[in-house]
Amino acid sequence: MKKKFISAVLAGAVSVGFAMHSLTASATLKPGDVAPPFTAQASLGGKTYTYSLADELKKGPVVLYFYPAAFTKGCTIEAHEFAEAVDEYKKYGATVIGVSHDNIDTLTKFSVSECRSKFPVAADADSKVIGEYDAGMPMHASMANRVSYVIAPDGKVIYEYTSLSPEKHVENTLKAVKEWAATHKQP
Repeated sequence: MKKKFISAVLAGAVSVGFAMHSLTASATLKPGDVAPPFTAQASLGGKTYTYSLADELKKGPVVLYFYPAAFTKGCTIEAHEFAEAVDEYKKYGATVIGVSHDNIDTLTKFSVSECRSKFPVAADADSKVIGEYDAGMPMHASMANRVSYVIAPDGKVIYEYTSLSPEKHVENTLKAVKEWAATHKQP
């Protein structure tokens, strides 16, 4: 009886482990893949405009990060961390854009309060961009998983990181931007 109970507990723990792993594992774009170009309604400092990835790549690398929902705990933490690091990214010629399934009205507020008017956030209400970047939640594909990309000016992905935890997204993407900058002369 005791062996059956232990076996059942272990089987349950393994199942939970696989389920938790599947929440962070996905078929995201990998380094070397071409980043799909997109335009989207975005807000920076409460002002709405049309964001173009192609236009931003003309200026330098782009840190594109996807997040599940504005004003949730993890997404707020992540927005604060990106806001604090924006000036550091700029030193290396990089810009930051966040993308979620939220509507533009919500993101206009989020861009001021949580992004601290430091970088834009784009609305992907139809989840088109989320889908093109394979950045959807495994169990709810229209909602973004927490995925960060660094895209070089040539349009290729040079770094990808997926974790539901907001920790490490800024640290890892900033490291990738610095490594890219070290091998590419800035004008």
